[in-house]
Amino acid sequence: MNAEQTRLQEQNAQKVNWLKWGPYLSERQWGTVREDYSNNGDAWNYITHDMARSKAYRWGEEGIAGISDDQQELCLSLALWNGQDPILKERLFGLTNSEGNHGEDVKELYYYLDSTPTHSYFKMLYKYPQAAYPYQQLLDENRRRSKLEPEYELIDTGLFDHDNYFDVFVEYAKQNEEDLLIQYTICNRSQQTATLHVLPQLWYRNTWQENSGIIKPEMLYQGENTLLLRSALLGNYYCYADGNTDILFTENETNNRRLYNANNTTPYVKDGINNRVVHNDTAAVNPKQEGTKAAFWYQITVPAQGSMVIRLRLSKNKQASPFQDFDSLMKLRQTEADEFYTDNQASITNEDERLVQRQAWAGMLWSKQYYTYNVKRWLDGDPGEPIPPNSRKQSRNNRWQHFLAEDVLSMPDKWEYPWFAAWDLAFHCITFSAIDAGFAKKQLRLLVGVNYIHPNGQLPAYEWDFSDVNPPVHALASWHVYEIDRDISGKGDLVFLEEIFQKLLLNFTWWVNRKDSEGNNIFEGGFLGLDNIGVFNRSAPVPGGGFLEQADGTSWMAMYALNMMRIAMELALYNPAYETMAIKFAEHFLYIAGSIANIGEESLGLWDDQDGFYYDVLRKPDCTWDRLRLRTLVGLIPMFAVSIFDEARWKNLPKLTARLDWFMQQRPDLVELVSRWKDKSGDEQHLFSLLRGHRMKLLLRRMLDTNEFLSDYGIRSVSKIYEKHPFNYYLNGADYSVKYTPAESDTDMFGGNSNWRGPIWMPINYLLISSLQRFHEYYTDDFKVEYPTGSGQYSTLAGIADALSQRLKAIFLRNDQGERAVFGGHPKLNHDPHFKDYILFHEYFHGDTGKGLGASHQTGWTGLIALL
Repeated sequence: MNAEQTRLQEQNAQKVNWLKWGPYLSERQWGTVREDYSNNGDAWNYITHDMARSKAYRWGEEGIAGISDDQQELCLSLALWNGQDPILKERLFGLTNSEGNHGEDVKELYYYLDSTPTHSYFKMLYKYPQAAYPYQQLLDENRRRSKLEPEYELIDTGLFDHDNYFDVFVEYAKQNEEDLLIQYTICNRSQQTATLHVLPQLWYRNTWQENSGIIKPEMLYQGENTLLLRSALLGNYYCYADGNTDILFTENETNNRRLYNANNTTPYVKDGINNRVVHNDTAAVNPKQEGTKAAFWYQITVPAQGSMVIRLRLSKNKQASPFQDFDSLMKLRQTEADEFYTDNQASITNEDERLVQRQAWAGMLWSKQYYTYNVKRWLDGDPGEPIPPNSRKQSRNNRWQHFLAEDVLSMPDKWEYPWFAAWDLAFHCITFSAIDAGFAKKQLRLLVGVNYIHPNGQLPAYEWDFSDVNPPVHALASWHVYEIDRDISGKGDLVFLEEIFQKLLLNFTWWVNRKDSEGNNIFEGGFLGLDNIGVFNRSAPVPGGGFLEQADGTSWMAMYALNMMRIAMELALYNPAYETMAIKFAEHFLYIAGSIANIGEESLGLWDDQDGFYYDVLRKPDCTWDRLRLRTLVGLIPMFAVSIFDEARWKNLPKLTARLDWFMQQRPDLVELVSRWKDKSGDEQHLFSLLRGHRMKLLLRRMLDTNEFLSDYGIRSVSKIYEKHPFNYYLNGADYSVKYTPAESDTDMFGGNSNWRGPIWMPINYLLISSLQRFHEYYTDDFKVEYPTGSGQYSTLAGIADALSQRLKAIFLRNDQGERAVFGGHPKLNHDPHFKDYILFHEYFHGDTGKGLGASHQTGWTGLIALL
């Protein structure tokens, strides 16, 4: 057992809290719902990037390469100044949803390079231009560009063309759970000597302003580059700085004068350090050298193509010689991180694959964030503040007044999505389980805990609208995590599985009661996370009335029923009481499956024999209906509803098998149509699925066709046939058109930069691959499909799953020309030694070229590549 595995055992056994400190600081707190106290719900404009340096937040903090304790009482992050910028570079800059031509987007270059699960060692890189940062240029050019043009990024400005920039590497290592080593390595990539101001900043989150009962913490200068940090919650900490530095003090209080032309509560406010460094305003910082925010101010001159190192130490205990063992400890933790990943990557022989996988996990681990949000208090307003108008009571999330989060959560990313999303988090947990199953299980428990799940059983979707609906993948993730954990540890965590199952019973019932409007086991679902995927905006009512019978909503529910059945079967092997629950979900699955094939008296199903594909059905107010023959991945999602059971376990559940035998006699129409659970394969496996072999072959014929879904880089979200010949549907005199758009969205139907009308999305591809692997367990090597369609070559389902995995990996791995598709052909990103091996795990990818698109740091569910 390596050192990091030992730490994980100590953490999971609650012997040592190695996760007391971590990269829990957001990269953007401004523009979030939590900080929005406006009357109209305009979060993006209530606190802007320009306001952020002067505004004390209420719910969280932000910073570059930042860390905090697990309650975000005390924060530390990096600020920089190149002598040219109008402000300190304290936080990342990006465009809001209305400013970007494809929605919100961070306009910085930074990379998460490494982290162990306990954050005993973690590292990132921030690239900082030596010329003035082009804030206005980025804003103006993106506003000028249409949706038919690509986003204008920082690297497009030319500031990095001649290497006039700094690479700032930030490394953290833990001596113990409350003793952190902090190292900044500043590399001047330019041919000329360059000066840089480096300001590691510490501050306390302002919780005393809203609660008079809290004792205000303080930072005090102790001489010899030492700070004493005192708070009632954390007790005393000491921060030591190495080398020649000044220390600046102010308060983490809002600059009311600048923002609101009102009086300040103190002469020393949040942006005081910015004003001292950038504007030489000596009155902006406290000469008494005390406050709630402080910075070590290093002014360094870095030789051409040279580097310099700055070291800090943050410790619970006094250190007589804080830097005596610094270098050896830092090196030891780096070595232990290497040992941990060497063991985890033992089966991978390709060095480039190891690099990509390790950075994918690093992105996941760096994207943990402390998240606190008390919806009732947010609606009511804070104590001591003006009472909000009554209209606030009807603002977003008003039905979630029970919601109260104070936890470290896995985020999609920490700039564009600095808040959790239910289905994103489920996929995150699958990836986490391979390196830290304990954290994955804790995350899954949180979402179904009483502080999160609604009393009616709904899971909160995401911060902008908890009441929206994400696909029900929590049970799937819980089962995957259970299996991966069992395979690694040798023992299944039945307590975790049982706890999750009990909570998900409530959620499953909510789905049945709220999303099956006709009581026919066909589910509308609505948004379901797939922005822009359909003919209509699925977050809004169907134009002119009526409703959609959704192939994906119904298939997600069939999958949900199978996942719950599988969990109940596992639990029934140890507690027979669960066998009746397995029966319940088996029958529910069969009824849903039957409804997909045959809805109501019209014998109208979502399956179309003519095309060999699943389609949505539009039910109109006049009781007529239309099948919307648009081929998207909505029609592939029925493949996800598949589960395999081995004969040994099957025989140990006699009540279940007897009931299903009875059911088969009563409803042979359902059983014969959708499942082969009664028959054993040659490998002694039983199959439950929405598809039997014939329909699956028809679906795969479409999916594996390069003229439709199959790209060199995975499965597209919309068939490519609509590139030249868009799909048109006419309703009430309006033409609703859908075309294949392989890159950024060209429609305003749904906000942000999400696009499901062509690009490749990692979570859907992961589920397709996983489903093919399950089907292969039953059908074995005897079952082969043409791959690609029209090639005359045939492959097993397992072989196709492997081939799809290779296509997805080709997005990130170097090709024969030494280039990575994710970089979109950019010569500097592909060939410059200081760029070419730093990977970004984007939100989605160009359907034809594999170029990274959307949120550039959404390692969250794109981190699933680590498992492929």
